[in-house]
Amino acid sequence: MGSLGGKVRVVFTKYDGRLHWHARLNRLGEDEHGVWLGSPRGTIWQRGESDVLMDLCNVTLIPHDAWWVASFNLEHRKHEIYIDLSTVPVWRGDEVTMVDLDLDVVRLTGSGAAQLLDEDEFAEHQILFGYPEDMVRAVSQTAATLMTQVTAAEPFVGAYRPWLAQLG
Repeated sequence: MGSLGGKVRVVFTKYDGRLHWHARLNRLGEDEHGVWLGSPRGTIWQRGESDVLMDLCNVTLIPHDAWWVASFNLEHRKHEIYIDLSTVPVWRGDEVTMVDLDLDVVRLTGSGAAQLLDEDEFAEHQILFGYPEDMVRAVSQTAATLMTQVTAAEPFVGAYRPWLAQLG
């Protein structure tokens, strides 16, 4: 799962293999929830080949064995927590890769309400890319579980706060 400290290359692709979001993040450490990566203010993410400068701090959790990756944001206007549903992340040295599977679960800043995003894109891509039925079922069940967990269970309640404090 990469070396302690240093940089980790995080790579999201789409199901057809296209490069989606990717960046080099600081490896903060690991706990029972997974590997924590830091994205300080000014980190450059790339969407495909286009640079996107992030003006806010966040930490990204790469869970040990789950169909998602979560970002915990400091002072984000809309999303306190943003969870990308994906294939189970795969580590190769200091690189972690996963396929973005369209659905996102967020916890809204302020109200703390959970919201499921991009159901239309998920439905469209099931047809366009021919997502396997077992994958559709796993992602759908994971999204339903996360809708409850993002407001009431760890690591979403407070486990992320010490990691985020390292950046803020």
